[in-house]
Amino acid sequence: MELAGVLLRRFGGVRGLFDADPERIAACPGMGPAKTAAVVAARALLDRYHAEHVTAGEVLSGSTATRRYLRYRLGRREREVFGGLFLDARNRLIANEELFFGSVDRTAVYPREVLKSSMRHNACGLILYHNHPSGVAEPSPSDIQLTGRIATLLEEVDVRLVDHVVVSADQQVSFAERGLL
Repeated sequence: MELAGVLLRRFGGVRGLFDADPERIAACPGMGPAKTAAVVAARALLDRYHAEHVTAGEVLSGSTATRRYLRYRLGRREREVFGGLFLDARNRLIANEELFFGSVDRTAVYPREVLKSSMRHNACGLILYHNHPSGVAEPSPSDIQLTGRIATLLEEVDVRLVDHVVVSADQQVSFAERGLL
């Protein structure tokens, strides 16, 4: 219990501890490989717990569950990830696919590939997502422009862009809620 208190103080709480690299955790006095592995395993269990809130076949009608799922899935990533939640005609999840991977502050996204994935999944709707490792989930002008291009392309094949969610460790911004779609 004493070691747990030390770790929580050192990392500023549970979130700081779970966001820390395993090497930083292992470097703490009293932390060996087994204890470090236990902390990492606890974090993985928490991630899986939250991921189970959005499963294949679930209706994604509200953005709260979607944003929570994406925050836990992407919030701690060190590099940008751009993906999509592919939906059927009733907004049930068909698949979650991470489509593009980038650097700490950008990723190259090709609308054609988003369209191909939508067609491969036979999707009627799509929720785009990507993370901002900087910690600021505010959409950039290029995020807004890209989303418009993808929405126009998808519209041509009757795939509805339901939302685009930008995620950081502490924030999630929904394009739909902001009126950006």
